[in-house]
Amino acid sequence: MQVATPELPIDARALSKLRWRCRRGLLENDLFIERFFARHANTLNARQANALGVLMDLSDNDLLDLLLGRKSEVADLEMNSDCREVLALLRNTH
Repeated sequence: MQVATPELPIDARALSKLRWRCRRGLLENDLFIERFFARHANTLNARQANALGVLMDLSDNDLLDLLLGRKSEVADLEMNSDCREVLALLRNTH
């Protein structure tokens, strides 16, 4: 059994589970998330995967507000540096 380390890419099974967990009710969120996975799936590490999981605990509307930059903070979430990093990757649409 492979133990995930914070900076090594996650394995295919963990990536599959994470993709499933990231499915959202709002199409707009799904679009951001799909672009994120298209760009970063092969290099996503355990630290980033954990931060993405924290962001996925948000409501759809709170997540969309963060993604669109309408809010920089959400009351129910303590934004640590990992969450900020992943949020920046999610927002990057170039």
